[in-house]
Amino acid sequence: MRKVLLGLVVAALATPAFANDKVKIGDKAPVFSGIPAVSATGEQASLTLSDLKDDVVVLVFLANHCPAVLGVEDRLNEFTTAYKDKGVTVVGVCVADQEGDKLPAVAKRIADKNDAKINYLYGHDETQAIGKAYGAKTTPTFFVLDKNRNVQYIGAFDDNPKEEKVSKHYVKDAVDALLAGKTPEVTETKAPGCGIGYKK
Repeated sequence: MRKVLLGLVVAALATPAFANDKVKIGDKAPVFSGIPAVSATGEQASLTLSDLKDDVVVLVFLANHCPAVLGVEDRLNEFTTAYKDKGVTVVGVCVADQEGDKLPAVAKRIADKNDAKINYLYGHDETQAIGKAYGAKTTPTFFVLDKNRNVQYIGAFDDNPKEEKVSKHYVKDAVDALLAGKTPEVTETKAPGCGIGYKK
């Protein structure tokens, strides 16, 4: 009995507190399709994984109301601009149920941020199915998918909510590694932010 308890303790210590209970590194990314979305130009669109043809896809779970999302927004915009011609597609999706996070609010958010050059497709899944499939618990949480659409990174964008204090660029490093045909050195990090409330 003592050995069993000790084994459970060791297993618990070896498992990160932020471990995803739905998707693991190397897993095939859960398929999604037909999620209502808004393009960077404000046009109604649809978000479907199979439509994304670039070598690397960065999927990020967002929420308009979340301060942590707002804090990383400009950095994400800059990243999207820098990598859009390098074979990388960035897509955002929200599953929050508040009115300020639904599709009309997403469209308004994109329109309001035109000067910040938001240029990724941003969708809202009212069924919350995509969030549940990916095991997303907080916003923002990033999933980096390789050309075979296997999950190669899960977690935060970088290591500090304050841009001037950032020293590690987790998403950028993972993307650079995949573009170079390598495996990311860091594959999982904790994604601090706003908890996602799922409907029963």
